[in-house]
Amino acid sequence: MVAHLAQLAASNPQVAEMQRIFQSQRSAYNLRPMPSASERIAHLTRLRAVIIKYQDDLADAVSQDFGHRSKDETKIAEVLTSLEAVKYASKNLTNWMKPQKRHPGILATPAKARVVPQPLGLVGVVVPWNYPIFLAIGPLVGALSAGNRVMIKTSSFTPRLGETLKRMLAEAFTEDTVAVITGRGEVSEAFSHMAFDQITFTGSTNVGRTIMQNAAANLTPVLLELGGKSPAIVHESYPMADAAERIAFGKCWNAGQTCVAPDYVLMPRGKTDEFVIAFTAQVSKMYPTLVTNADYTSIVNEKQYTRIQSYLDDARAQGARVIEINPANERFIDTRKIPPTLVLGATPDMLIMQNEIFGPILPIIERESLSQALEFVNARPRPLALYYFDNDTARADYVVTHTHSGATGINDVVTHVGVDDLPFGGVGPSGMGRYHAKEGFETYSNMKAVLERSSIYSVRYILPPFGRVAHGLIQKLFLSK
Repeated sequence: MVAHLAQLAASNPQVAEMQRIFQSQRSAYNLRPMPSASERIAHLTRLRAVIIKYQDDLADAVSQDFGHRSKDETKIAEVLTSLEAVKYASKNLTNWMKPQKRHPGILATPAKARVVPQPLGLVGVVVPWNYPIFLAIGPLVGALSAGNRVMIKTSSFTPRLGETLKRMLAEAFTEDTVAVITGRGEVSEAFSHMAFDQITFTGSTNVGRTIMQNAAANLTPVLLELGGKSPAIVHESYPMADAAERIAFGKCWNAGQTCVAPDYVLMPRGKTDEFVIAFTAQVSKMYPTLVTNADYTSIVNEKQYTRIQSYLDDARAQGARVIEINPANERFIDTRKIPPTLVLGATPDMLIMQNEIFGPILPIIERESLSQALEFVNARPRPLALYYFDNDTARADYVVTHTHSGATGINDVVTHVGVDDLPFGGVGPSGMGRYHAKEGFETYSNMKAVLERSSIYSVRYILPPFGRVAHGLIQKLFLSK
């Protein structure tokens, strides 16, 4: 592993520079391994200031990278949520840092037991292209709150944002505290091979496997936030207009390029037409036009655009009914915008049901009952999110306890990610580990167990050779069980 990195560094100046920064951060951490609460809050305060200062530059850069992306969407979903994350962590990290008192148990008495949160050291963050601000700042906030140094690798799909983020964070931090790495190819490969103390990756399941494999060579723990096909289940009693309004928001936001977007809908038998009418009305209300509408986002690049279109072509070829929602009857020429599209009659063997869609396409599948819907979900890989629409609390609780997903939204989609007091992450193929909230602080910390003995050393009474005292103690302990 070291030899491989050395070879890459010898032939690629960007890799060599990345290694230099890594060593600089390692040296800085070794000199100051336990930043105080005031130092960490100062870091977050500086971060907040530059996010506010650069908010327009960030929105402009992302829009340019996408071809067009709604700047209001960027400010709401990425800038505002990042600022809220900074505010939440600044308020809570002093309490998070406090040692946690634990009970030593009878075998260690008399003693004091506690858990001391300690920074891990160096955290590497691999950022995807779909929310390149929020998914860089979120892990950064958690890692800085826990007292770490951070290197952020941005996506090659969003180069302008990467350079803007690099300039912004360089204004707030020295490179031995926070550094942004741009580039592709060998730079990306080398990044996940470096001996970080923790790596956070957000992206596809296939790339997540590669990241985990590379990190394993250094026994580096990983947090993987991967995605998958997040279902939305609508109960027959739920008002269809309300379900359509909420699902349309989650599917059309960022043109569906959201890891927790509802990927498909499980609809009660005979309710599809009602949903189609309500969904079409809601989309038309939000986006009366699409092609030149500043509020409607493009697909990020030609590769992703072609992939999504291939799913639609496959669905049509296999007999699905494809409904494009195009209120102004526009022609989508020389644009990577795809109109919100419903796919009726989708079957499990279609590409659109085998892969995460990551676009404004929504398959609808009918099921006879809630139990059949849950069977459908549970027979498939565990998703990052599951959404259930029903005003009956007992049924909703049943769905929560009888399905596995990284998170569950009841009568809501997507917005749980922005709730700072909730942990965020996946399960199984949709990921592992959690960040946000206190769980995020603990993810980026070594929760060190500390046992402090008093001057009375009780262990001496059970040292070999075992005699009457040891036997009596053993007898007493077993009888107390």
